[in-house]
Amino acid sequence: MATLRIHLQRIVENIEKIDHLMQENGKTWSLVVKVLGQNEAILKEILRLPAVQRTHSIGVSQWRVLKLIKEIDPQLRTLYIKPPSMRNAQNVVRYADISFNSSFLTLQALDAAARKQGKLHNVIIMIEMGELREGIHREGLLDFYRKVFELDNIEVIGLGTNLGCMMGIQPTYDKLLQLVLYQQLIEATFQRRLELVSGASSITLPMLSDGKLPAGVNHFRIGEAAFLGTSPLNDKPFLELRTDTFTLDANIVELYRKSNIPDGTITDSGVGEVNSAINREESVHALVDFGALDVDPRKLIAKDKSVHFFGNSSDLTVFDLGENPSHYETGDVLKFRLRYMAVAQLMNATFVEKSIVDN
Repeated sequence: MATLRIHLQRIVENIEKIDHLMQENGKTWSLVVKVLGQNEAILKEILRLPAVQRTHSIGVSQWRVLKLIKEIDPQLRTLYIKPPSMRNAQNVVRYADISFNSSFLTLQALDAAARKQGKLHNVIIMIEMGELREGIHREGLLDFYRKVFELDNIEVIGLGTNLGCMMGIQPTYDKLLQLVLYQQLIEATFQRRLELVSGASSITLPMLSDGKLPAGVNHFRIGEAAFLGTSPLNDKPFLELRTDTFTLDANIVELYRKSNIPDGTITDSGVGEVNSAINREESVHALVDFGALDVDPRKLIAKDKSVHFFGNSSDLTVFDLGENPSHYETGDVLKFRLRYMAVAQLMNATFVEKSIVDN
């Protein structure tokens, strides 16, 4: 079985460095732990850290993980970081202290759920700033907030935006300054304080360290930088954070020299991918014990530069070793560094072993 190794102490170092940066700059931040899935063992280790206890909240995108976090530590504030569905309103109110929202119908459902549970539910309204994911139209901003302020069991504590996640829109000073100006407009219009301007994430960290972030943006949602040490802005290490926090060990279950050209009629029955860039006639192929159901091979980085992805199916993957300069044999292990989405997929992969490593 392939094994995902989680280097806990390296992750701890990253979280502590980010927490220090936030405190140094007077910012609040939420640790987004969705990459960890529902792995209770690693969540327990992470959530007990003093630096995590100091964060504003713990962010996740599945209510079942919110429930698990509350079971681990009921005192931690939880943040639901995507707009909830109406059918999950009861669970979101029960397990999330705060949720992101962009639909008034959903907010009405959350209001009804909060009333039924005898709670006041905190929300951050998300604004569309060009990413084309969640967010209300800026033109209807005041009318939207006016309606939400009338909901008895909903407390609006801020506004936010999402940049860099789907389309990869780069956060800029001008875009984030607009967000701050919207906060000021809402506060002046309704005489209501909005505590959080949540427009920053791992992709925005370089702006903070370079002094190019508008002062009014006061809340960060950070996952990738904490767990992988990189900023999505350029996929490069940030703040001397550790990038060797997760590794994948894959077992070679077959090793043969084979042709790189299929033999027979090709149909549409294949379920995986093939790397068309490999153009030599034959080479040594290593068959390893994970497949397309476990992880996207494009998100893996082989530690050995002579190892190249060749193709995969649902539960097996083939790597081209060229002339096998590293002299691999059947039973040996291929090691990979991981991008953020590979970690997320592997943490949720049922048939990949997870191993916490202390160094």
